[in-house]
Amino acid sequence: MQNGISRFIKSKAFSLVLLLALVVVFFQFASQGHSFLSAVNIRSILDSMVLYILFSVGACLLLISGHIDLSPGFIGVFSGILLGTMLVGGVPWFIAIPICIVAGAAFGLFNAFLIYKLGLQGFIATLATGSFIAQGLAEVVSGGRIVVISDPAIIWIGTGRIFGEIPIAIIISLVLMIVFGVVLSKTKFGRGIYMCGGNKTAALFAGLNPGRLAYVLFALSGAFGALAGIIYSGRMLIANFTSTSGYAFPAITAAILGGISFGGGAGNMLGCFLGLLIINSFNNGLLIIGVTPYWQSVFSGVLLLLALTIDYFSIKNKMKTKSA
Repeated sequence: MQNGISRFIKSKAFSLVLLLALVVVFFQFASQGHSFLSAVNIRSILDSMVLYILFSVGACLLLISGHIDLSPGFIGVFSGILLGTMLVGGVPWFIAIPICIVAGAAFGLFNAFLIYKLGLQGFIATLATGSFIAQGLAEVVSGGRIVVISDPAIIWIGTGRIFGEIPIAIIISLVLMIVFGVVLSKTKFGRGIYMCGGNKTAALFAGLNPGRLAYVLFALSGAFGALAGIIYSGRMLIANFTSTSGYAFPAITAAILGGISFGGGAGNMLGCFLGLLIINSFNNGLLIIGVTPYWQSVFSGVLLLLALTIDYFSIKNKMKTKSA
C-alpha cells in the first residue's frame, strides 16, 4: 500500500493533480460568488472537453507510437460537410454516419501511405492531407456552401442528454478514452504501441511491424476526427469550413502536458485527460473572471511551449541515464 502511494507521488499524474488543484483553488476564490466549482460550471467544463477528448485519443496513440497527426481537425471539417450534404440528399443518418467515419479512416490510411511508402515527414504529410486535401474536398462536396443540419438523430447525438442532465457527447468521448486507455495499459496491442514508439529496432526484433501498426493508428485518428466533426455539426446545427479545424493543436498540447513524450514510448490516457482538464479549466476560469477569450490562445501556446520544454529535458535526462 505504501509503495503504491509512494509511486503515485513520484508519478507525472500526481504533478498534474497538484497543478489542477492549484488552478481550481485560484479560480474558485477569484471568481465572483465563488462559482467556479458550481455544478453548472463543472458540467460546462466537461462539455467543452468533448471534441478535444476525441482528438486527443488519436493524438495520444500516435504520439506514444512516435508519430504526429495534424490532419484530424480538417478531417472533422470534411466529415461534417459530407454528413450534411448526404442528409440533404436524402441519405438516412444511420448510413451517413458510418460513411463519414470510414472516409475519416481513409484519410488516416492515406497519411500512413505518404509517410511509410513515400517517405514524407509526418508533420508535412498530415498537414498537407488535412489543410489542402480534406479542406479542399469539403468545399468541392458542398459547392462552397454551408450546410444546415436538421436531422433529429444527429442533433440528439450532439446535444441530447440522458436523464436531462448528462450529455450524450460526453459519454461517447469518455467511453472511447477509457476503452483506449485500457487497450494501452492492459493489452498486447498497447504494449506494441509503446515498444514501437520507444525503440523501433527492438520492436522489429520482437516480431512487431511498426508500419502496419502506424496504418491502424492513423486510421483510428482519422475516424476520431470524423466522429468529432459529426458531433460538432449536431451541436452547432451547421457544417461549415472552419468547424473543427482548430482542435488538433490543443489536443496535442494536452497530450504532451499530460506526460506523453513527443519522442514516443511514454505516457497514458489518464495523463492526457488531466492535461485536457487543466487546459479547459484554465480557459473556463479566465472567462469567469472576465479575461477576454483571445488570451486563451496565448496561454495555450505558453502551455505548449512549457510542455515541450519539460518533455525535451525529460528525454535528455533519460538519454544521459542510459549512457551512464
